[in-house]
Amino acid sequence: MNLVHIGSFIKLHRLKCKMTQEELSEGIVSLSYLSKIENQKTNASPEILQLLCDRLGIEISEDTDREIEEKCKEWYDMLFDENDKKVMTEKYEELQPLMERKINQHTIMFEIHTIRYYIVLRDLGKALHIMNKLHDMADSFNYEESYYWHKFKGNYYTHKEVHQEALRNYKLAEKVIRLANIVDKEIADLYYALSITHNYLRADLEAVDYANRAMTVFQQNYNFNRCAQCHIILGISYQRVKDLDAAIKNYNLALHLGELNKNETIVYLAHYNFGYLYSMMGNSEEAIKHYLLAIETKDLAYKTKIDALTHLVQELYMIGEYEKAKAYVKQAKEILELAKCKYDDFYNGYHNYMIQVYTCLLYDDFKKFKTILTDDFIPYLTRRGDYSNLVFYAKLLATHLEEKGKYKESVEYYKIANSSYDQLIKL
Repeated sequence: MNLVHIGSFIKLHRLKCKMTQEELSEGIVSLSYLSKIENQKTNASPEILQLLCDRLGIEISEDTDREIEEKCKEWYDMLFDENDKKVMTEKYEELQPLMERKINQHTIMFEIHTIRYYIVLRDLGKALHIMNKLHDMADSFNYEESYYWHKFKGNYYTHKEVHQEALRNYKLAEKVIRLANIVDKEIADLYYALSITHNYLRADLEAVDYANRAMTVFQQNYNFNRCAQCHIILGISYQRVKDLDAAIKNYNLALHLGELNKNETIVYLAHYNFGYLYSMMGNSEEAIKHYLLAIETKDLAYKTKIDALTHLVQELYMIGEYEKAKAYVKQAKEILELAKCKYDDFYNGYHNYMIQVYTCLLYDDFKKFKTILTDDFIPYLTRRGDYSNLVFYAKLLATHLEEKGKYKESVEYYKIANSSYDQLIKL
């Protein structure tokens, strides 16, 4: 093991133990020399490194521990959203004390995968904490470590919805794929992440390319759930470029695979995206049919189900089915309240504003409707650069202002709708 790298591990364990540099260095080396060791600016002697490790209560192990290696690999393979979180956590709690007692060749890779572990558990605060601890060591990572470091940082920024930063990290991971000797199954997962990120950034041709590349590997491995996910991305991308036949074909393929594998999430996503597609085509009857099938899907997370519910309310309102819309608004409010304690950002975001807007419309509270849009919802959409929804809601407000005879104000929001549409076209 490279002695310079051991300095990084020592720093990592010191931070875990919440020990200061002064406490670790006392009686062994000067504070400045310890800083050089930790920052890989010097090769300390084995004797000094051993003394530092003794104080931290850890040992340096040059030998490959096959048992730990196998346990780590088993845990790494679990770190996907579809796997059992309880089993994943039990395996982590079994591994963690073993890893904390030793510095060996698995130490850094284990720490890097801990980022992914916390992301899967949706504890982004702890994921960021690990990222910050490892940041200064990143330049010393080997190719494999560098690959996973950038990929998991990309995962983090995806969940934070900072998609440009996610894309930057995914592309850095892609650059070292061959040098790191990454297996095809893992490469396909990175390509899928790249397809999603390009989809968020409305780079539809790139999204299609990466989704197809990922699906080629998933098909070879008979991983039909992942194939279905790729078909959803392809459907969305083709829908955006107005190839509706291709979009419908891919949603149907996703739906078929979801039903075949009894994957409720895939079935939901297929129906939800069908609903959105038919809504954009002006076919409310088909849109409503698919939104209703989506919300009937069982065992969905609150955050998932409410997407279809809120769009169902929107569609029912547009065709004048106000009583039905009121019933689903009530259901959406109940789900939003249940989600409040777990997803504060979600509770205070898009769906909350959307529900408030349609509640006001359905109960003829124009004053509150206007206030929510002007003071909260439109500024929120502007900050997020959500031009698609800005077009819709600015136009919705402008239309209602015009109906109330407030022509000067309505012109202002028609302008916002038009400028947002221009931005959308540029994307």
